[in-house]
Amino acid sequence: MTNKEENESEKKNLRPNVAAIILSSRYPEKCEIFIASRVDVSNAWQFPQGGIDEGESSKEALFRELEEEIGTKDVEIIAEYPDWVSYLFPPVIAKKMYPYDGQKQKYYLVKLKQGAKIDINTDIPEFSEYKFVSIKDIYEHITFFKRTVYKQVLKYFKQEGYI
Repeated sequence: MTNKEENESEKKNLRPNVAAIILSSRYPEKCEIFIASRVDVSNAWQFPQGGIDEGESSKEALFRELEEEIGTKDVEIIAEYPDWVSYLFPPVIAKKMYPYDGQKQKYYLVKLKQGAKIDINTDIPEFSEYKFVSIKDIYEHITFFKRTVYKQVLKYFKQEGYI
């Protein structure tokens, strides 16, 4: 975000949120990252994410959201992004997310444990399909308004030697 965008986002109502960058159980031998296509927005691929409930820590929210969205919390935390990152919703999404203007997120890099089973056909499905892709292929799929945040977070994990 630019300074102007940061000043604007400080005045906005941002939803506390947690996001997971999920590495396949083949990591570190092979670096494949989980992305999934939302059921409610056409061709919008993203990392699993969700709101942090009142009184819930970001780690508690991480495991709850993973179970709710991909049917497993059978992951190992590899690293945590040190800061909160934020973005504003495009107008069409902002209408659905009222009263929130955007999200402030805590990112975790996690690895699926050996034998973990992904099941996106959860009680309230959020994704219609998923796949594992290389870092270089992520941006061919990710929805436009999340790309800046994704680049920032992935760059950090790469610089730190995790991916």
